[in-house]
Amino acid sequence: MAPRAYWKGSLKLSLVTCPIALYPASTQAERTHFHQINTKTGHRLRQQMVDEQTGRVVDKDHKGRGYELSKGKYVEIEEEELDAVKLESTHTIEIDDFVPAEDIDERYLDKPYYIVPNGKAGADAFVVIRDAMKRKDKVALARVVLSNREHVIALKPLGKGLLGTTLRYPYELRDEDDYFDDIPNPRVSKDMIDLASHILDKKASKFDPDKFKDKYEAALKALVKRKAAGKTIEVPEENAEESNVIDLMDALKQSLGRKKAATPSAKGKKRAPARLSRKRKAA
Repeated sequence: MAPRAYWKGSLKLSLVTCPIALYPASTQAERTHFHQINTKTGHRLRQQMVDEQTGRVVDKDHKGRGYELSKGKYVEIEEEELDAVKLESTHTIEIDDFVPAEDIDERYLDKPYYIVPNGKAGADAFVVIRDAMKRKDKVALARVVLSNREHVIALKPLGKGLLGTTLRYPYELRDEDDYFDDIPNPRVSKDMIDLASHILDKKASKFDPDKFKDKYEAALKALVKRKAAGKTIEVPEENAEESNVIDLMDALKQSLGRKKAATPSAKGKKRAPARLSRKRKAA
């Protein structure tokens, strides 16, 4: 059975309008999920809201929303008061701009949706908008109201339909300088960069998501199956961590299947047997 549309409305480009429907492009339905259970009875547990000061369970009639002004001090916001900032749900995705796809910073990409014509009546207008975007190789930027919040959404052709991806606002992104400023800037030789570039060439391929295998999910399913069959689950011993101290040039050469670079310690190994033989004579 086809999934229900998440949103229905219209796509508008200037005076051209067509009815559309949005469907979430991603799902976690196939991912293994666990429930909290009572290990004595095997029954599922239900969570309750508890007052952090009194420890008493709060009934539904006394649950509300509060914004923390300072530590432990809240201003209560009524549900009706939130209606004062509700955006009018126009059910229209109105295209504002067209931009090159490469101009969109990937950090802004949020949730993907499939967009299709809603009925045959507006199919012609949908195809006109889609194919015009294909010809110009542009991404449309528009606005849409989802769950009482306005989102910027990027639209681009995908097969016979459109892919709409909601975008994050700038205030939702952290500043990369807070994380990158302390990265050192050591001098590395051109030879090392050349070797690393050769490794990249050897591993060059085409993007193929079918190659993505969720090993943890597969192991999790196998574990559940074994446990349900009454088998014992044995936890493997952890392997000792390998040392991070490496010779970068040697690592690059070995990655390309070349011999290790000669080191002073390696050159001196020829004298070792002579010292060992003298010890044996002394013994």
